[in-house]
Amino acid sequence: MDEKYKLKKLVNKLEKIKGRHTELVSVYVPSGQNLDSVKNQIASEAETASNIKSKTVRKNVQTALEKMVAELKKYKKTPENGMVLFSGNVSSEEGKNDFQLWAIHPPEKLNVRLYRCDSEFVLEPLKEMLEAKYAYGLLVLDHRNASVALLKGTNIITLQEMSSNVMGKFKAGGQSSRRFQREREEQIKRFFKKIGDRAGKCFDEIKNLRGILVGGPGPAKEDFSNGPFLPTKYKNKIITIKDISNTGEHGVKELVVKSEDVLEKEEIIAEKNLVDEFLRNLAKESGLASYGEAEVKKNLKLGAVEKLLLSESLEEEKIEEFSEIAKDFGTEVNIISEETQEGVQLRELGGFAAILRYKIN
Repeated sequence: MDEKYKLKKLVNKLEKIKGRHTELVSVYVPSGQNLDSVKNQIASEAETASNIKSKTVRKNVQTALEKMVAELKKYKKTPENGMVLFSGNVSSEEGKNDFQLWAIHPPEKLNVRLYRCDSEFVLEPLKEMLEAKYAYGLLVLDHRNASVALLKGTNIITLQEMSSNVMGKFKAGGQSSRRFQREREEQIKRFFKKIGDRAGKCFDEIKNLRGILVGGPGPAKEDFSNGPFLPTKYKNKIITIKDISNTGEHGVKELVVKSEDVLEKEEIIAEKNLVDEFLRNLAKESGLASYGEAEVKKNLKLGAVEKLLLSESLEEEKIEEFSEIAKDFGTEVNIISEETQEGVQLRELGGFAAILRYKIN
């Protein structure tokens, strides 16, 4: 199963756990950390916990630490990417005990060392690992409307919507053509300046902005991009300008699709290409596509599935079951999010799809 998917599910589960007091223990062991020093620290914290006044809290913290010590004894050295330990009494009923321990090997190198007792687990470093490493600014405009949005992972987030009072191309009677054109051009410039100012402020808030995609119908997108409207530091980040047919939300989505050539390594395009490959095989009846829980499971057990596509909307138990079968046959497992149009299509097909290695008679 996809490691980040498993981590995401676990983080969501741990986030819901709340302690009655500062008795939930979080320990982060960074990559390369001497494990003996970590074991000694936790043993020392267990001794210190004997000074906690509340008998219940003292017992809960000590038990959690004992579980961690027992877990760490299984390791001779710190795992390559480090490790994270969570432990505590997670019972939701007063007076009842349910001590649990989670030992996590993160999918990326961990550089955080932390020990904390709190009423909730410390999850921020793991959440950061789940976030897309880079983001793209999206800017869609014509002379009438503009949208500023953010592409991060598979999420498209609208940040700003704007509209203008720019006059239409054709003047009413009683006004000279030259004067009308001059006024219209001034209105367009003011609107472009407004777009540039607001887009710049939006982009200032985005960490790891890899590039900016610009799109729109007609010449407005080029006029804006080539003009002095966007702050220079962001103008230099424009990596593509695409001709699209819409503005607004539909235009933003169309811009992402049309920018596949520059986004080919990004998660949203990888998911789109996978689902598209499945749908193409399904449409041309090549015999290399199957869908539906029973059909996909049958083909999976035959070892006939090259790529397994599972919707993130499925129950976790189902995803685990199919992933385990896939592991036996070297099948590539892909968990498809629901944020994209392709993800929605997969969900509506039942959430189970497969691209086959060979035709099934």
